[in-house]
Amino acid sequence: MAQTLTEQQILELDRQHVWHPYSAFDMPLAPFPVASADGVRLTLKDGRELIDGMSSWWSTLHGYNHPKLKAAAKKQIDTMAHVMFGGLTHEPAVKLCKTLVDITPQGLNKVFLSDSGSVACEVAIKMAFQYWISQGQKQKNKLITVRNGYHGDTFATMSVSDPTTGMHHMFNEVLAQQIFVEAPQCLFDDDFDEQHVSDLKNTLKEKHGSIAAMILEPIVQGTGGMRFYSPLYLKRVKELCEEFNVLLICDEIATGFGRTGKMFACEHAGISPDILCVGKALTGGFMSMAATITTDKVAKGICEGEAGVFMHGPTFMGNPLACAVANASLDILLNDDWQTKVDNLQVQLLKGLAPAKDLPQVAHVRVLGGIGVIELREPVHMPTVQPMFVEEGIWVRPFGKLVYILPPFIINDEDVAQLTAAMVRVVKRI
Repeated sequence: MAQTLTEQQILELDRQHVWHPYSAFDMPLAPFPVASADGVRLTLKDGRELIDGMSSWWSTLHGYNHPKLKAAAKKQIDTMAHVMFGGLTHEPAVKLCKTLVDITPQGLNKVFLSDSGSVACEVAIKMAFQYWISQGQKQKNKLITVRNGYHGDTFATMSVSDPTTGMHHMFNEVLAQQIFVEAPQCLFDDDFDEQHVSDLKNTLKEKHGSIAAMILEPIVQGTGGMRFYSPLYLKRVKELCEEFNVLLICDEIATGFGRTGKMFACEHAGISPDILCVGKALTGGFMSMAATITTDKVAKGICEGEAGVFMHGPTFMGNPLACAVANASLDILLNDDWQTKVDNLQVQLLKGLAPAKDLPQVAHVRVLGGIGVIELREPVHMPTVQPMFVEEGIWVRPFGKLVYILPPFIINDEDVAQLTAAMVRVVKRI
């Protein structure tokens, strides 16, 4: 297969052998072959250019083909692409962990590296369980979370994703049974009322003796509906977890690194969790990498137990190549006025999506930081709608009732205007 494949050859081989995420082999909509990507544009095999509205599922903060990320990868690959992390360490990993400690909320001092967001959340859950086992409280073996959440596709993370409306409800009979409470009902700018946490408060009061940790997506519930909720709700969650001796895990796989207008979404509420998960944008979308960051208290509590160590160790943990690129990506983010870029992106998204508010098929339009959402009244028919976006020269990947975008931070005002105008035109036709 050394020769370059034609578009038709790619599609035929893809149809025969390649299994895409959340797809069937007989899916009615063929994928679009990409030839290259640069900045905020994807170039398809047939020559068409698309403005990327998805940042490859939240990850490409700095756009594609960024010279600093490429340079970091090239430099590191000439030295050491990979080495096991058991018993060894190296400069890229040490620098990355120090930076993550410096930029995350106060008190998060210990970093466990892994290779995907799902695994980072899996690690966080495992940390919580082992912490209580080490404290002699093995009965604290349940998790509590809010409905409409999503935390990954591995087994522990599936168990804390919404059991009714989530993507994994068919597995309920084989998953650990966790505790679910009412999803946040107060929108981002809503006044907060104590009634908004009454279900959580009552459940914690009744069952805290068996609960190891609460896990949730701070401020933005992503796959569960792109719902933006009040920071005051999150603040009360933190207080209630402290009151009832339950660890708090914040899943910032999607929201971390500036996407919501704060470096981390939990900063909207001014809180610091016991465990924080990051991923997706950690390497600027260059390659897969994630991290789970916890406090000295949790780390010490785990290691003073029977095992004496944290019982987890991925083969590609601390991969030097990924660490080097992550360091370069964070350097770009921290030294390139990301705040101004995201603030401006929010203004442009509000302006560009405003016309959709008056469409009869639209239930709600909302924007937070670099996230823009058009919520429809009925689910999108993907085989019909996906090609419509491509015809308009944009890459948008809807799901359910949601047509949403989260462009790279480097996108300019003109491209945002083109992207949002095309979104609105397609929605008008649905």
